[in-house]
Amino acid sequence: MAPSLRDLQLTPLSGRRRPEAISVREDSGDLEDVRLLDSYDLEEPPPPAADARGGDEKEAKRIQVRVSGMTCSACTNSVEAAITALGGVTRASVSLLQNKAHVVFDPNLVKDEDIKDAIDDAGFEAEILPDSNNTMSRSQKVLSGQFRIGGMTCAACVNSVEGILRKLPGVKRAVVALATSLGEVEYDPSVISKDEIVHAIEDAGFDAAFLQSSDQDKILLGVDGLSSEKDVHVLQGILRNMTGVRQFEVNISLLEVEVIFDPEAIGLRLIVDSIERGSGGRLKMHVRNPYALAASSDAQEASKMLWLFLSSLFLSIPVFFIRMVCPRIPFVNSILRMHCGPFLMGDLLKWVLVSIVQFIIGKRFYVSAYRALRHASTNMDVLVVLGTSASYFYSVGALLYGAHTGFWPPIYFETSAMIITFVLFGKYLEVLAKGKTSDAIKKLVELAPGTALLMVKDAEGRYIVEREIDALLIQPGDMLKVLPGSKVPSDGIVVWGTSHVDESMVTGESFPILKEISSSVIGGTMNLHGVLHMQATKVGSNTVLSQIISLVETAQMSKAPIQKFADYVAGIFVPIVITMSFLTFFGWFLCGSLGAYPDSWIRESSNCFIFSLMFSISVVVVACPCALGLATPTAVMVATGVGATHGVLIKGGDALERAQNVQYVIFDKTGTLTQGKAAVTTAKVFTEMELDDFLTLVASAEASSEHPLARAILDYAYHYFFGKLPTDKDSGKQRKEERLSEWLLEAVDFSAVPGRGVQCLINGKRVLVGNRNLLAENGVLVPTEAENFIVDLEMNAKTGILVAYHGTFIGVLGVADPLKREAAVVVEGLKKMGVCPIMLTGDNWRTAQAVGKEVGIEDVRAEVMPAGKADVVRSLQKDGSMVAMVGDGINDSPALAAADVGMAIGAGTDIAIEAADYVLVKNSLEDIITAIDLSRKTFARIRWNYFFAMAYNVIAIPVAAGVLFPFLGLKMPPWLAGACMAFSSVSVVCSSLLLRRYRKPRLTTILQITVE
Repeated sequence: MAPSLRDLQLTPLSGRRRPEAISVREDSGDLEDVRLLDSYDLEEPPPPAADARGGDEKEAKRIQVRVSGMTCSACTNSVEAAITALGGVTRASVSLLQNKAHVVFDPNLVKDEDIKDAIDDAGFEAEILPDSNNTMSRSQKVLSGQFRIGGMTCAACVNSVEGILRKLPGVKRAVVALATSLGEVEYDPSVISKDEIVHAIEDAGFDAAFLQSSDQDKILLGVDGLSSEKDVHVLQGILRNMTGVRQFEVNISLLEVEVIFDPEAIGLRLIVDSIERGSGGRLKMHVRNPYALAASSDAQEASKMLWLFLSSLFLSIPVFFIRMVCPRIPFVNSILRMHCGPFLMGDLLKWVLVSIVQFIIGKRFYVSAYRALRHASTNMDVLVVLGTSASYFYSVGALLYGAHTGFWPPIYFETSAMIITFVLFGKYLEVLAKGKTSDAIKKLVELAPGTALLMVKDAEGRYIVEREIDALLIQPGDMLKVLPGSKVPSDGIVVWGTSHVDESMVTGESFPILKEISSSVIGGTMNLHGVLHMQATKVGSNTVLSQIISLVETAQMSKAPIQKFADYVAGIFVPIVITMSFLTFFGWFLCGSLGAYPDSWIRESSNCFIFSLMFSISVVVVACPCALGLATPTAVMVATGVGATHGVLIKGGDALERAQNVQYVIFDKTGTLTQGKAAVTTAKVFTEMELDDFLTLVASAEASSEHPLARAILDYAYHYFFGKLPTDKDSGKQRKEERLSEWLLEAVDFSAVPGRGVQCLINGKRVLVGNRNLLAENGVLVPTEAENFIVDLEMNAKTGILVAYHGTFIGVLGVADPLKREAAVVVEGLKKMGVCPIMLTGDNWRTAQAVGKEVGIEDVRAEVMPAGKADVVRSLQKDGSMVAMVGDGINDSPALAAADVGMAIGAGTDIAIEAADYVLVKNSLEDIITAIDLSRKTFARIRWNYFFAMAYNVIAIPVAAGVLFPFLGLKMPPWLAGACMAFSSVSVVCSSLLLRRYRKPRLTTILQITVE
């Protein structure tokens, strides 16, 4: 059964993490088995691992910028350099494939428009994407809220209100003004809401109302029915009178309105409902999905490129026919040789047609080349402009020379036209192919349903009507109805009904999951049979599906270290090619002038200048820096998408690259190799105490602990006394709590001893429940008979829980945590792949050795404290080995951060998931093999891409330069060089697309087992 992911937080990390940035409480040893499903709440949660990302980004702002005009790695380098040169920019990442820039910056030092202007000045077109114009995640920011407070009469009232506010959890600062009856409160919305602040003031005896906050969101709404200026005035009037709306802009041509509003003061659904009500139903609003907008932009880019290509082709075909076909048709040839002024009709017609191709259709190349050269950089467009301009302007010069002198040298108008046509065709195919690399994100986006059934209450709280709403308008707390065969609209909790849900599209779990009251559901999954009523808990960007999409997007934006090679080559490639082109021209021209080759070679071209120029143009046009620039990002983009479809979420190209070289995989035992479902299998008393009294005593001591072993002991004792364990439903939980309160003894002076156990006072006598160390530290001796019994438990992979009462040892509980069924096979598979498995655990040596033997791990490290796990990782890294760590608990986060590759089990804690490079969504160890195998296959493909791109340029440039011409008579015309250049980058993208056919390795194949 798949783990619940309702609280899964997927925080993308970039670059290597700093181990010291992960801090753990001293008592984290008491959290060995804590996972997400345990709902364990720390009083003081550890600082999030996100701090490890470098720099203080808590007050930073993150935006996405669409960048148009980039063609190769040199362009991305130029854009990154322009952005990072701005003061206040913390980090900038530019993706050639996505045509996006992700920028993190300090809004106090630099503004959105400054970033846009910097990109524009660098020679590219920039557009701030509306869905990203907000601060970091809601949980990472502090809001300033303004409240109206009534009933204050003197300074004592002010002091009272301020004192109450400052004591509230999540409130950072509170200032109250008596004269204006206003209070300003800085608070963390992830800890306390504005309504809770209002209630706190009212509980103190004052009137309170929320006015506004410093928060703001931007949303783009489509408007149906906006047909006249009157409608525009109506819409503007409604928005102007709406509390919480700060700014808006209506675009009647696009039927859109952009609204900036305070989400603390007004909800998005209220904005939509108010507009529709205020217009009498004439205006219908719908939210523009940012992913749909991006897809539409990509489609427009492909459509534009297709139009340019077809236009160029339409104009180039006549030019080609005039040169190659028409001279063989006497009648047509006679017409083309007619004079129109000083020019031949055919030459004049070619000049007109090619001029349109060169300067109207090919304008984009000139603009891009100019912008690049203006900033002292070069790109592929510079090469295209040089090659086509040389051919075009030579032909114009030859035409004018012939008209002036009567001597008609050959002209090559068709060369520039065909080069531009082939390059545009290649660009069109490249846009299509690059679009397919992001298919994984598109499929994930398509999982989200478009609408939801909202259940509306009346004044008495009864559900009276169902209303279909846009799924993007769902708010936390909404009650939704999910029909059979429809998708779950958001993350939430089932409050009524029973059904099975197919979660394979999100978690990869192949079997339908039973959902009943209190079960969590994930947005985008499919309800199969029954009707469910659910309460939305996480919506918008906070849902699991949205976080997975965000994680994959961020991973695709990141650069693998191997990309640095392509970036370096891209920076020097174009100048080197231009230099080689000039050398080619002067080499052939000087040799021709000195008579170094026979005149028969240049008879066709009439002189050695034209002969040399054609070779030079071919060199410029055939060289392709784009293939090098696309080799890595296309493969990384496809691989991260493929990983997501297999339940392996990769947080960046750097993590993907490191995983291919992993030599050690370190497993945490509890919850990673084992199922994490501890159960008491044995209870034995070594004194005259009755078993009933023994279990009552132990359960009473453990009742105050949140440790999973404590819950296992309580469940065992409850089952012993009352029979059947209660279900997870609310009524069952309440009945269990009532019985426990009646049955358990009162425990006082309770304390949990990290890595040892618990201790408390019952009936005035000290009770100890834990391991040998706890009893030894308190001077309690363990009898030989009990020691032998404990050793026997540990030899059978069970953990012995020792109990002492009033300084005397009284009994033992045997606890077993079953191994995951795939653990042994995965360990053997890793060995076959050349990876050494290691097991780390805080458990005792005998139990650890028994578990290691059962799964086939020889290298076992036992009794390791949380900080010691990170030390083990570093010790293995000393000789340069690449180490992967697989864990799930809070105490694994230091080791996950220290490892070269951290892999968090999907059911793990938020802290573990944030510290990791990989998230194994399905909670299956088989995905470790998938992660390593996918990394190896991806970088094998990247190396092949680099080899092809380098080999192409190494072979094509000398051939274009005419190296083979003296020996084989082989010459590459410029138009053919343009075709080769266009298809080289397309071939690299198609090579990366082959990764879409990736299939996760079968364990039987890895183990070389033949199954009958």
